[in-house]
Amino acid sequence: MRIANHDIAERILIVAEIGNNHEGNFEVACRMVEAAADAGVDAVKFQTFQTKLFTSRADPARFERLSKFELTQDQFRALEQLARKRGLIFLSTPLDLVSARFLEPLVDVLKVASGDNDFWPLIAQLSKTGKPLIISTGLADLEHMRRVVEFVRDAGAGDRLALLHCVCAYPAPAGEVNLRAIPRMAAELGVPVGWSDHTLGPEACLAAAALGARILEKHFTLDKNFSSFRDHQLSADPAEMRQIVDGVRRVEQLLGTPDKRVQPSEQANLQAARRSIAASAALSRGHRLTAEDLMWVRPAIGLPPGSEARVIGRVLGRDVAAGEAIGERDLD
Repeated sequence: MRIANHDIAERILIVAEIGNNHEGNFEVACRMVEAAADAGVDAVKFQTFQTKLFTSRADPARFERLSKFELTQDQFRALEQLARKRGLIFLSTPLDLVSARFLEPLVDVLKVASGDNDFWPLIAQLSKTGKPLIISTGLADLEHMRRVVEFVRDAGAGDRLALLHCVCAYPAPAGEVNLRAIPRMAAELGVPVGWSDHTLGPEACLAAAALGARILEKHFTLDKNFSSFRDHQLSADPAEMRQIVDGVRRVEQLLGTPDKRVQPSEQANLQAARRSIAASAALSRGHRLTAEDLMWVRPAIGLPPGSEARVIGRVLGRDVAAGEAIGERDLD
């Protein structure tokens, strides 16, 4: 699956989830894009919404806070241009249908939040855009996500779909993260699977990469103590995000390919590490060899283990010292 010029089958896509950590401050949002680029991520992600279209006024405190976090459409356009200038993929999570229509021509990929993986009108609308679609799987079990995948496939977007394993808690407890769900979901659902990280620290991202995650999304902040807004504390700051990026690239290097073969770096050790059949004691020319006459020593300069049947019962053509390798030329 390709997202812009990035093939997630070849290289893990690392996304700095800025989300609402800008808290409605456009200048801070710009600084966050710059800092994410400096940390080496592949993409930045925001949330795009009109509070009145997705949050009830029955919770006035939440409504007021999110209203303050809104960015304008012009500001999102400017952030998209800044991201592209810094070589980043730009994506956002629409939280209402109007914002989804606005984002369609702007982003490289669209994202559905965990809370909306049962918001069928939104998923249907995004499936029709022709853009890649990433859906987080928090608050859902495997059977629900099977239904989501079938829904997207029926809409004709199955080849553009990726899922993110996610635990929708802030922060997610280590004992409930269950990263082993990543390879199971990939195998059973037949789509690329990544990890949306709500844990504290970098370890879960590295473990997810080792387990086959093709997209890694980590909340990002300029400062974990930026404000009392909860997302800052579970986010990676620039130094930690750089640690994640470098660690994931190292994990990718270590994972290599599924091929099992002798590596170029091993070639020099082949002879030194392998064994030869050797004499267990000093033996004279003309001696007929028995199993008790044999031992196995390094390096591999004589007959290899597994050749014992070619040796036992044969007659030595020369004197052999204890521990000396026996070769085919030593046998009559």
